[in-house]
This record gives sequence, structure tokens and C-alpha cells, in this order.
Amino acid sequence: MTTPVTQSGASTAVLGDRAGRRHSAAALAAALLGFFVMTLDALIVNVALPDIGGAFSSDMSGLEWVVDGYTLTFAALLLSAGTVSDRIGARQAFGAGLAVFVIGSAACGLAPNLGVLVVARLVQGAGAAVIVPASLALIREAFPDPAKRARAISVWALGGSVGSAAGPVAGGLLTIISWRMIFFVNLPVGLLALYLLTRVPRSARREAPFDWVGQGMAVVAMGALTYGAIEAGVDGLGAPRVLVAFVVTVAAAVVFLIAQARGKHPMVPLSLLRHRTMAIAALIGFALNVAFYGMIFMLSLYLQQARGLSALGTGLAFLPMAAMTGVASMSAHRISARLGARAAIIIGQGIMVTGLILLCLPSLSAPTWLLILLMIPAGAGGALAVPGVTAVLLDHMPAERAGTASGVLNTSRQVGGALAVAVFGALVANQGQFLHGMRVSLLIAAALLVTTAMTTLLLRHSHDQ
Repeated sequence: MTTPVTQSGASTAVLGDRAGRRHSAAALAAALLGFFVMTLDALIVNVALPDIGGAFSSDMSGLEWVVDGYTLTFAALLLSAGTVSDRIGARQAFGAGLAVFVIGSAACGLAPNLGVLVVARLVQGAGAAVIVPASLALIREAFPDPAKRARAISVWALGGSVGSAAGPVAGGLLTIISWRMIFFVNLPVGLLALYLLTRVPRSARREAPFDWVGQGMAVVAMGALTYGAIEAGVDGLGAPRVLVAFVVTVAAAVVFLIAQARGKHPMVPLSLLRHRTMAIAALIGFALNVAFYGMIFMLSLYLQQARGLSALGTGLAFLPMAAMTGVASMSAHRISARLGARAAIIIGQGIMVTGLILLCLPSLSAPTWLLILLMIPAGAGGALAVPGVTAVLLDHMPAERAGTASGVLNTSRQVGGALAVAVFGALVANQGQFLHGMRVSLLIAAALLVTTAMTTLLLRHSHDQ
């Protein structure tokens, strides 16, 4: 016997469906804003580096620490941040990370000297580390349907792509007022995201013990590696403190792997690292950020120091790339739906490689508008590839490992960005001409992307394709 559906029951269902859609929309909007502002902050500082250096009388290594102080803690803490997100719930973790990020941003804007600024950047990075995996887990909870989730991830990735591309533009504009404004701008965006989060239901918690040994070794390994790479540009690879840093890196990495293999509750189970999709996605993410972060860092300094552009002029030079990056990010889902995510990832990397190689061709006397045009494919290619990498990874991960898997992916991306700034900065410092060092750096990034583009062929197709 079939039970009839009453008018009251139908109305309740409709209201529940509307409430669910509102919660999903609020979750997506909060995740997008959080991802946007922390990605913006990773690159907005680049154009302001000459002004920061002038204010604090800093050399190249000091400026590298302003950039890498953020990406270092971001990368090191992302590994356990995924576990924290799974443990305390995505909504709660996202809110805590965003609050820490906003506080760190205020401290950066008020910093009286370079040391305080670098410490405040470390705090920002710690907050950002929690935002990323929690935002992805939040989206997974809000959009259980794979097709809707894929579209939501594309929108979320758009926030990151626009943040990355708009960072140099916003940095140039805000530096007209003061370099401190590049940090204060995070406050209203972060507070808006926190308000939207109040409209999202609390997330369920899951038992996930914290891996103190693994997290500690990850921080030591990444910190020592970044320190060694930056200081190598000052003292050379043979300097005692550089060699000690690299030895500490290897030792900490070995202890980390042992802890993950033998520990009762590893934060990154080795079975996850052995998962083919996880390993390939992490490698691609690493290469994409080496190329993009390295390019922005190099060009921001090159346009101001070698070509004499102002901070505003340098920021505006990135505007066409920023616009096309947004277009590419919005088109990524449609291209993936038509050709498959794997094809979109390969095409994106190929376009980026083309742009990087072309950027190596103009001479110092070439018109600036030519460089501006050549930036476009380098930025748009990365924006086309990133959503596909994220979607493929989440599609092949069980729900209970979504936070951890996204943490591993984004850790690899941030490590790539941090090492790009450190290594490329060292190459520039060791070259008699800035242009030559920049060309070597861009060609290294292009070669790495060619390798990962070929590796992409080993990715499985997404389930929904």
C-alpha cells in the first residue's frame, strides 16, 4: 500500500531543499573567498618587494624570506591540516584557519621591521594551510553529487586562479597608497567569508589522532630545504651552513618516512602516497606552481629593476594575463567535460610551456607590451590545468580521505612555489645579468612541465567522464 504525500509533507520537502541549496551556496561562496584571499596573498607581495626592501633596507635573501615565509609554513602544515579538517570537521577547521589568517594579515600590515614581517607571514601561512583542505572538504560535504561537485570545484578553482593572477595587479595598485595595504586588504574579504560560514551547518567530526612526529619532521625538512636553497644564493652551495641545512633536510625526511611507515596514526599514510593518482597529481601540482610562482617572482623584479617600471606599472602589466587566466579557469570544466580531465591537464601544461619558452626570447630592448602578451599563455595554461587535477584526485579518493589527499596535493604545490622563489632567486644572484638568470629559471620550469605533461598520460579518467 502506497502512503500518500500530503501537502504539508511536500511543502516541508520543498523548504528543506531550498535550505539545502542556500547552505550549499554559502559553503561554496565561503570556500571560494577563503581560497581567493589566501592565494591572492601568496602573490600580491611580489610587486611590492622593492618597496618593502627599501623600507627595511633588505637584500635579496631577505625579500625571498618575505615570500617564502608564507609558503613555507603553508606547505609544511598542509599535511596535518588535512587531518585536522577531517578530525574537527570541515566547517570548524575552515573558520579557525581563516581567523588565524586574518590576524596574521593585520600583523603583517603593522610590522615595524623585516623580522616581525617574516614572523607574521609565517602566521598567515599557518592559517592558509588549514583553509585549503578544509575548503575542499567543505565543498565535498555541500555537493555529494559528483557532477555538481565538479562544477563547484571549478568555481572554487576560479577563486584561486583569479587570486593568483590578480595578486600582482592588486599589489601594484595598493602599493601606490602603501605596501602595507597589500596585507590590510585581506581583512574585509576574510571577515565576509567568516560571515558566510555562519550560514553553513556544523560539520561532523571523525576520529583522527594527530601525528606529532610526522608533522615536526615535515616542518624541519621543508624549513631546512628552503633555508639551504635561499642561502645558497648568497654563500654558494659549498658553504658550511648550506651543506648542514641540506643534511638536516635529508635526515628529517628519512625520519618522516619512517614515522609514516611505522606509526600507528600517520598523518600521510604511505598507501596514499603510493596511490598512482595521488602521486601523479602531486607531481603535476608541484610543477605548475614552480612555473607560475617562479614566473611571477622573476617578472615582478625584472620589470621594476631592469626595465624601470613602477609598482603600479608592473601590476598593470600583469592585468591581461589576469583576465585571460580567469577566462581559462571558467572554461576548464567545459573542456574537461568534452575532452576529459586528463586532456585538459595536458593541454593546460602544453600552453604554459609554450608561454614560458616564448618569455625567454625577447631581449632587454624589446618593447614591454611584447612581454605582456607572452605572459598570457603562461598564466592561462596553468588555470586550465588546475581544476582538472583537483577533480581527478577527489574523484578517486574516498570521502574520509578527502581532506588528507587535498592536503598532500596542495603541499606539493606550495613546496613547488617556495623552491621556485628560493632556487630562481639564487640563480639570479649568481648571474652577472638578471635577464640570463631569468631565462635559465623559466627554461627549468618549462622542462619540468614537459615531464609532468607526459606523466599525465598515466592518470585514470574521472568516474563522471
